[in-house]
Amino acid sequence: MKKVILLILTIISVSAYAGKKPLIEDYDKVVAAAKAEIEKSLQAPEGELFLFAQAKGISGTFSFDITIHEKGLVATVFVVSNEAGTIKSQNNLKDFVKAMKFNFKMPKGKDYKFNYVFNFNQ
Repeated sequence: MKKVILLILTIISVSAYAGKKPLIEDYDKVVAAAKAEIEKSLQAPEGELFLFAQAKGISGTFSFDITIHEKGLVATVFVVSNEAGTIKSQNNLKDFVKAMKFNFKMPKGKDYKFNYVFNFNQ
């Protein structure tokens, strides 16, 4: 009976650990992980951001300063530049990015700011 309980507890703890987001502390690694997730989201045909841009008719090139913090949440999104894109497209994209949640976490109280250029020119 003890072995069965121990096995069940082991399975539960492994399952709980598997669901946790990895902690990334190094600035360069945080930025690389965030950019990789954005790029994955931009991939056709199933990326969330790709599908969103298609549905909203977003075109142009947008440079954003993005700040993320603690649990992979986006804290701020500032528009640096907008080339050949409409203000409506810019705002739709900005709102989407602001609602993103990255699949990793950072140390408490730390913010990481980086620039990303979104290119929707066909």
